[in-house]
Amino acid sequence: MADPYQNNVYHQGDGEGYGTYGEGGQDGYGYQGDYPSQEEDAASDVTEGHDEEDQMYEGEYQGIPHPDEVKAQRRAARAKARATADAVSEQEELAEQYEDIMEDCAHGRFQWTLFVVLGLALMADGVECFVVGFVLPSAEKDMCLSNAEKGMLGLIVFLGMMFGAFVWGGLADKVGRRRCLIVALAINCIFAFLSSFAQGYGFFLFFRLVSGFGIGGSVPIVYSYFSEFLQMDKRGEHLSWLCMFWMVGGIYASFTAWGIIPHYGWGFSMGTEFQFHSWRVFVLVCALPAIASLIGLTFMPESPRFLLESGKHDEAWMILKQVHDTNWRAKGEPERVFTVSHIKTPKTQEDEFIEIQSATGTAFQRWIVRTLTLTKLVLKNVISLLGRELRLSTLLMAIIWFTMAFSYYGLSVWFPDMIKHLQNEEYESKLKVFHREKVENFHFNFSLENQVHKEGEYIRDKFIRIEMKSVKFEDSLFEDCTFEDIRSTDTIFENCTIRNTLFYNTGGSMLIAAGCTFFLFLSFSQAAIIAFQCLFCGVSVAAWNGIEVITVELYPASKRATAFGVLNALCKLAAILGSSIFASFVGVTKIVPILLSCVALVCGGLVALKLPETREKILL
Repeated sequence: MADPYQNNVYHQGDGEGYGTYGEGGQDGYGYQGDYPSQEEDAASDVTEGHDEEDQMYEGEYQGIPHPDEVKAQRRAARAKARATADAVSEQEELAEQYEDIMEDCAHGRFQWTLFVVLGLALMADGVECFVVGFVLPSAEKDMCLSNAEKGMLGLIVFLGMMFGAFVWGGLADKVGRRRCLIVALAINCIFAFLSSFAQGYGFFLFFRLVSGFGIGGSVPIVYSYFSEFLQMDKRGEHLSWLCMFWMVGGIYASFTAWGIIPHYGWGFSMGTEFQFHSWRVFVLVCALPAIASLIGLTFMPESPRFLLESGKHDEAWMILKQVHDTNWRAKGEPERVFTVSHIKTPKTQEDEFIEIQSATGTAFQRWIVRTLTLTKLVLKNVISLLGRELRLSTLLMAIIWFTMAFSYYGLSVWFPDMIKHLQNEEYESKLKVFHREKVENFHFNFSLENQVHKEGEYIRDKFIRIEMKSVKFEDSLFEDCTFEDIRSTDTIFENCTIRNTLFYNTGGSMLIAAGCTFFLFLSFSQAAIIAFQCLFCGVSVAAWNGIEVITVELYPASKRATAFGVLNALCKLAAILGSSIFASFVGVTKIVPILLSCVALVCGGLVALKLPETREKILL
């Protein structure tokens, strides 16, 4: 009976442009020598007592072809296409070989483990986009931030992520996906930790900038890394599932902010110089996905496709064998043998790069030469995106990424700001203001809501078992008063003098602080904006999934992370512009932001029609 697992044995060609391994003989690697022959393996304990010819794939009863038959048909079609083609490049031949190998490795436990590890890295990127927005209401009081400083703090993260995406994406194609992702996540974790302890605005701003620079590498690397462990028929589906982790990061940030920040007692103080409030605890908790992903990556291998592109044949073979054995053991078929013995790979310039750095004198000189050479290689790779073969794809994808990000992030800022503006208008229309009132020996047994009391005097008054909602006392005197069993929401005592006054069981948010707050009220117009935002974000998720999958599929392995990094950096630039432009229209007009986003999205959609279909395309 013919062996069904010999379809992926590749042989050395006569061309000089290929490196090989596993050829046997004294100079070969002989990887299969440690395994029993297929005849011996068929008689192992695992298969003993079974007649293979009597076994029938259960789908055959319904006329469903066996998966091995489907694979054989695909390979035959690819072989026929190669035979009819005038010329097949080394890159295309490697891509077809690699696809065959990944089909034999199957999709299983290894890919699912990597899916979770890389998903956590993507989740960390989503969390980073929300951290500053959630901590600002509390951080602005601790650091006494002006509106300009708050705006800069909101944009600094995107600025860091923009540079991070460009740098880490370029490095990942030259240094390695796993190595760059580990360093990027480590930078994010370290500086996120430091930012939670920063007491001054300057240090907090700097730490969040560097933290964003680190996490900026997650998106371009994660998709490139994961796609190179997927076979063609699994690629689009599983990359789309991976996209969900970014949304999970936003949900995680929202729930942890809701569960941690309002608990003011969770922090501690060391004199007046060091304050560690609950929002700082939230910043620490937000680093957990990045930490978990960083730990998981220490157990994951480098992308074998990257290693093959870099001429590291032995390492790539070992990793592919690991993937194969892990998956088939989990499927209950440990007797399957990884039969690949020869892989053709294109020539690379990595040997020249190594000679340059090792031929230099001191360690510092070697570091300088290596850095300069690496920078030159990265920039050369970036410029190649505008070469004849990739120029059109890069231009189309740049327009699509920019228009999508401009609309998405612009409206993401405009929606909450617009709701807050409407709430402020409604609050001011219902607000009651009391000037210079003097109340003595009075028992407040009714609720206070939407009121501002200025320069009042309250002597021996009792506030017992009432609700105080959206109440502000400004420049007022409280003497011998009692606040007991109060249900309080957003009650503020600003510049008040309080003498011999008891506060007992005053739950909720009753603050004695400087500052002003506006309060939330629902109306039909606000509900409509919220509904529109939910609909827009839901549709945007599908759009982002498609954009990220097609970006992976359009570019060859040697330029995939670089292209993703450049496009993601452009995305962050669009986010900065969109959030700044859209925010300027809050309170001015509702029409212009919506029209801007519609025009941008329509333009991006029309450009997307020019993109090629990549669903059945092997990754180059």
